Amino acid sequence: MNNNSGILEQLKSRYGEDTFKPQTTKDEILTLWLPVDHVPDVLKFLKHDLPQPFPLLFDLTAIDERTRKPENGHIPYSFTLIYHLFSFERNTFIRLKAGLREDFPKAPSISGLWRNANWYEREVYDMFGIRFEGHPHLSRILMPRTWVGHPLRKEHPARATEMGPFQLYDDKIDLEQSALQFKPEEWGLARQSEDSDFMFLNIGPQHPGTHGVLRIILQLDGEDIVDAIPDIGFHHRGAEKMGERQSWHTYIPYTDRVDYLGGVMNNLAYLQAVEKLAGIEVPERVKYIRVMLCELFRIASHLVWYGTFAQDVGQLSPVFYMFTDREKIFDIIEGICGGRMHPNWFRIGGVAQDLPKGWEQLVQRFLDYFPKRLKEYDAMVMKNSLFKARTVGIGIFTKEEAIEWGVTGPNLRACGFEWDFRKTLPYSGYELFDFEVPTASNGDCYDRAVVRVAEMRQSLRIIEQCVKNMPAGPFKSDHPITTPPVKQNTMHDIETLITHFLGVTWGPVIPPGEAMSCIEATKGANGYYLTSDGNTSPYRVRIRTPSFPHMQMLPYISRGYTVADLLSILGAMDYVLADIDR
Repeated sequence: MNNNSGILEQLKSRYGEDTFKPQTTKDEILTLWLPVDHVPDVLKFLKHDLPQPFPLLFDLTAIDERTRKPENGHIPYSFTLIYHLFSFERNTFIRLKAGLREDFPKAPSISGLWRNANWYEREVYDMFGIRFEGHPHLSRILMPRTWVGHPLRKEHPARATEMGPFQLYDDKIDLEQSALQFKPEEWGLARQSEDSDFMFLNIGPQHPGTHGVLRIILQLDGEDIVDAIPDIGFHHRGAEKMGERQSWHTYIPYTDRVDYLGGVMNNLAYLQAVEKLAGIEVPERVKYIRVMLCELFRIASHLVWYGTFAQDVGQLSPVFYMFTDREKIFDIIEGICGGRMHPNWFRIGGVAQDLPKGWEQLVQRFLDYFPKRLKEYDAMVMKNSLFKARTVGIGIFTKEEAIEWGVTGPNLRACGFEWDFRKTLPYSGYELFDFEVPTASNGDCYDRAVVRVAEMRQSLRIIEQCVKNMPAGPFKSDHPITTPPVKQNTMHDIETLITHFLGVTWGPVIPPGEAMSCIEATKGANGYYLTSDGNTSPYRVRIRTPSFPHMQMLPYISRGYTVADLLSILGAMDYVLADIDR
């Protein structure tokens, strides 16, 4: 990620020599500190005026610095705001950091510069109590409106056992009941127009079409959608906060549950960031094993989407066929990992065990079986006239609109943009594989389906190459921080036994620093941004998920359509509620 030559010089020339302070990081992303009052203007320059600009606001988050181990005898800031931007032309990230000194600080909003900054700033306010001046609707987004405190502040408890017994007094009941009453004005919704009274309708939070506990507040003029406001957070369970209380090793199973259809793919995004911090290079065999398992889970996830999407628009049979094929993939996963949906199988520096005897035949049987099934599904779903009537021309957005809202993955490629992190910023050895990046051109619900179906065929190509070209060698790195180390050595020398014991109890000590890893997950770009203060637990875990910005775009692409169309738009989006709420 070194395609940022000349940026610092241009910024210094424009804003002054002393405005920016570079920072060296383990992921080699250009990282610059700047005064918080310069943030809007600098970001505007990077987005609009810089040659080869940074049009994508990839992520916006914060860190509570108040308990960080002092550097040079002092801690300069109470909080840090972190902005990750991405340039498609440069094929690289840039990271901007702004320090805040007060206990409940303020910062200028950039929601007028990027549409997707709205929810990110609301999340930072919700989790840290940082207020963004100029934000149009700064309110909680993941926590209940009646929640007291901000969970990612260091003084907030990490466990329910630290909070005392739960008690529900009468005044608390009255407060919660009042908060549940629907008041359109609180959501920025008008009750009427000049010539019509609007109707308000809840879709969810208990509705099969929302694929989880999601509430969508519809403002309707007859059957037409005037506005659609997602109410998220019902699945929020503090995945980032739990990262601060677990060891680097014991946090791995928690990642499985974020995009709970992506399985070990969640492990990979997290572990690559840990391995960057620790300076671990994994063996070639590990790379191939990880790629093979990830692509199997990509197909499994897409099969869930495929069947449920068809069901959303009126087809009942496909979901049963596709879930049956998903079980065949889980048979392979179980044969290799021992678990099925959440195998928790990747490890720091490798994988839990080597591939078992007979794995090639297990995988090859699926490779021989599944292409014929995809052809059947093409005839059953993709060529079905009713399916096309419900999806063609519905929920359209352009490449430029997708980037403005932070859309990645198949939803972005359906706009005609051939961008896939496995190709453009390859990781885990993806540069060694021959595969294509499917795209479409119309950016509607149907094209989003076209891309995902084609992706399953490309995943089969990648898996087949793993079977044919799987290298010999170890399934774990020999780096001393690899956790746990190779088991066979623990019975031969006491040092390895001690390392093994400490690694799985206290956890490994990861050197101080920060690193981000980004992968092409089942639903788009998934990134883990980890901060270590040299301890056995992360100081900060940030999970950037694709479903969060995708759901934020729902109002924009739903207006003017009907309630029936909304179900097509939701199904084509392919989101997971835990991926949104974390």
